[in-house]
Amino acid sequence: MEMAPRLVPLLAEFDFARRRLSDRLAGPDGDSGTGRRIPIPPLTDEEYLWEPVPRCWSVRPRAQGPGPGATVLLGAGDWGLDSALPTPPSPPPLTTIAWRLGHLSGLLAMRADHTVGSHTLTRDTYRFSGDAAGALAAFDAGAAAWREALVSCDDADLDTVGRSTYPHGSDPEDPFIDVVWWVNQELLHHGAEIALLRDLYREMHT
Repeated sequence: MEMAPRLVPLLAEFDFARRRLSDRLAGPDGDSGTGRRIPIPPLTDEEYLWEPVPRCWSVRPRAQGPGPGATVLLGAGDWGLDSALPTPPSPPPLTTIAWRLGHLSGLLAMRADHTVGSHTLTRDTYRFSGDAAGALAAFDAGAAAWREALVSCDDADLDTVGRSTYPHGSDPEDPFIDVVWWVNQELLHHGAEIALLRDLYREMHT
């Protein structure tokens, strides 16, 4: 199936942002922004869960319970994502690399499932990882699944309202091309936040 022309630049943007974040997390090197490769140390468990200020939200052992200001740990399994339902606090709390990466991986996997999958995966059944290696694998899996959902659609699918039935957003009311754009900006802005946290961690631990 020939790719819809409107999807080509959005897919290229997604691929670029995915590769940039993966390199920024896993190393051993990455693009400096000018095409020059720079060394990047792999993300450690300590850095993954690092809380730079008090009252951070993170991914936590379920037995520990929600963090400060959170009311629930989302997800299934032994680890959960800090959250407050139905209304998050204002201003929002600072979140760890673990929280941001878990949020990204979950939304990619769940949106892929609600587009071309079983339409059953939710924030109550998604499994968040308590270690860096597991989180990196989850991000790679979620990104790969979402990319498969993208390349499976034709031009008419991009205009289809409700092609994604993801239940934790406006997807069921939106044309699919709007969802594609939204996921790209989620990846771009959370990827930048994670990169900044890595820089802060390096400067505070060297």
